[in-house]
Amino acid sequence: MKPVTPLLTVDVVIIYKGKIVLIKRKNPPFQDFFALPGGFVEVGETVESAAVREAKEETGLDIELDTELIKLLGVYSDPSRDPRGHTVSICYLAKGSGKLKAGSDAKDIGLFDMNEIPRLAFDHNKIIENAKSDINGILSKMQEHDDAR
Repeated sequence: MKPVTPLLTVDVVIIYKGKIVLIKRKNPPFQDFFALPGGFVEVGETVESAAVREAKEETGLDIELDTELIKLLGVYSDPSRDPRGHTVSICYLAKGSGKLKAGSDAKDIGLFDMNEIPRLAFDHNKIIENAKSDINGILSKMQEHDDAR
């Protein structure tokens, strides 16, 4: 008998042009709320590949697996985090490149400063709050790099 287990998802905090990329959800749950790009991991896919794929599908941005998928931020597994059922999300911090464009499940897309993050879908405010020092570290390095030019 096959065990009943939570569904596996990924979420990605993407830094692009010194800001955090958020998508406005097209579909329920949390329709019209901003959220981190992310989605379900497909059978036969690594969570890292799923993060890169979901980022591209929802934001149009490229994330190089070896250099721009920076860090595993954590695993979020609260059974009530998704009203559709129990999901476990593997969350990453990444740098995006390319042209920003809302796609697939995204109704719209936006770039936000850390101090301008709206109320987000799911537990995404908690993810960003927990990752604040990592995000600020990346933003600081990006600013130093830009200042050196």
